[in-house]
Amino acid sequence: MKILNPFASLPDNVLTGALKEGSRPLAFAAGFSLISNLLYLALPLYTFQIYGRVLSSHSLSTLMVLTVGTLLVFVISGVIDELRTRILINYGIMLDQRVSSHVFAALFEAESKGQGQTRSQALRDLDAFRQILTGAVFSAIFDLPWMPLFIGILFVIDPLVGFITLIGAVALFGLAMLQDRLSRPPLQEANEASLKAYTFTEAGLRNGEVVRAMGMLGALGARWSAFRGRAIERGAWASQRSSVVANTTKFTRMLIQILVIGVGAYLVVTGKIPPAMLFANMILASRALQPIEKVVGAWDGIVNGGRAYDRLNNLLNAYKPTTPATSLPRPLGQLSIEGVNFAPQGAERYVLQGLNFKIEPGEMLGIIGPSGAGKSTLARLIVGVWRPVNGHVRLDGADVFAWNRAEFGLHVGYLPQDTELFAGTLRDNIARFRADVTDQAVIDAATQANVHEMILRLPKGYETELTDGGYILSAGQRQRVGLARALLGDPSLLVLDEPNASLDAEGENALMQAIDAQRAKGATVVVVSHKPSILRSADKMLVLRDGRMEMFGPREAVMARVTQPAPVRPVEASR
Repeated sequence: MKILNPFASLPDNVLTGALKEGSRPLAFAAGFSLISNLLYLALPLYTFQIYGRVLSSHSLSTLMVLTVGTLLVFVISGVIDELRTRILINYGIMLDQRVSSHVFAALFEAESKGQGQTRSQALRDLDAFRQILTGAVFSAIFDLPWMPLFIGILFVIDPLVGFITLIGAVALFGLAMLQDRLSRPPLQEANEASLKAYTFTEAGLRNGEVVRAMGMLGALGARWSAFRGRAIERGAWASQRSSVVANTTKFTRMLIQILVIGVGAYLVVTGKIPPAMLFANMILASRALQPIEKVVGAWDGIVNGGRAYDRLNNLLNAYKPTTPATSLPRPLGQLSIEGVNFAPQGAERYVLQGLNFKIEPGEMLGIIGPSGAGKSTLARLIVGVWRPVNGHVRLDGADVFAWNRAEFGLHVGYLPQDTELFAGTLRDNIARFRADVTDQAVIDAATQANVHEMILRLPKGYETELTDGGYILSAGQRQRVGLARALLGDPSLLVLDEPNASLDAEGENALMQAIDAQRAKGATVVVVSHKPSILRSADKMLVLRDGRMEMFGPREAVMARVTQPAPVRPVEASR
């Protein structure tokens, strides 16, 4: 039998692909739900037989057989429910295994595109969505399709009881829709305000020194309170609306139960149904409405799960997983910038425009220019963090953005302007958290960066644990550890953005020695710096101004023009 795929119309991305793969286990879960609901009919039948036969015949043997048989049925039903639960749990695990790594990678891609507001919210969204799929609410959703079975039986017993239960089910569904319509807008506004508050708090904590030094805590607290207040106010408004609907729903459920009992008693009194059927009606009506009651009770969670799914879908629709590519050999280091124009997402003009130059293997390029000229942007393009709007950045002829990131990283060292270290040991950070890096390779990199002796003086040496960001180290120490991370494995291309910004004279001297050592091994080196002293060994210089190449050529020629004094204009004699 062919199992229909309920996700066939979903657009393809990693998340929807995982949902489609789960159609078969979900079909099995639906089948178990059918069996479980059919077995539940044993309870009203048992009740009917007790009141219809046992109490009238006073037969203890009949009572024993009916009780044992019904218990056996519910043991089987419990096993089936457990199997359904395990299927859903395993389905959630499969979904997480298929999607979580892509969500993690998509977060970094979104950050590189200037969409950093997503941050770890996407991982929380994945957890929320997975819990909806594997929780009791999703099991109740599986029971919803079998409601007509119980309502149909009630119609067979008596149309009036079936009609009351059907109207009650429709009313509960209508109240759920009303609750969604009333609470969704304020809940969405509250969620957006909460995200802004969390993001604002994270930024403040990352810059705690600045906040405390310049007395900004009060002002930042006021801004945070505004976001927080908006979230609480809209959340309270949504809760008030939901409370009214929830109380109405509770009253409706009680009303349905009373009507079923009252109408059943009326039918017994008028002789239309036997007395034993009264209790069967109560059980069947309660079972018919139970899935709706569970869904209505967890409606906020379902709505939040739907919003989490939408955010995940949007994130993954914009994410393009890397496709397997042919492994390229270790590059020699020829760097080519071919007609590169670049503008960040949402920018109205190019940050870099019309860049064309080439660096041969083993050469060193120094990049200078005023603040805002695009120097750091060019460094990010060279290492493939960003992709040019037009043109190409090539390493040995291969586009650096299209190169497999893991393989590309083996041949490239990058030290950004702001050095961030990760929670973990110093060894882990220098080794780039790779399991295949030897201790000797870590020590060699640290030695070249002149940080080996400093690490040995720490209480646990290379096993010293860093907090998130590496804040137990000074800025200069973090920069030297970041340099060691960049030097790991003697890369073919080394890109350093303001590598001496936080270094003292000793550290700067060690940096120049490390650069010279890498060049002696054949590495191509690109250095962005405001300090010309660090560029003394450069073969070529690039001067950027307003995103354009103002000068490019041999270091001596470019520096001669840069340092040439401006001509003095003659002063006209006053008349």
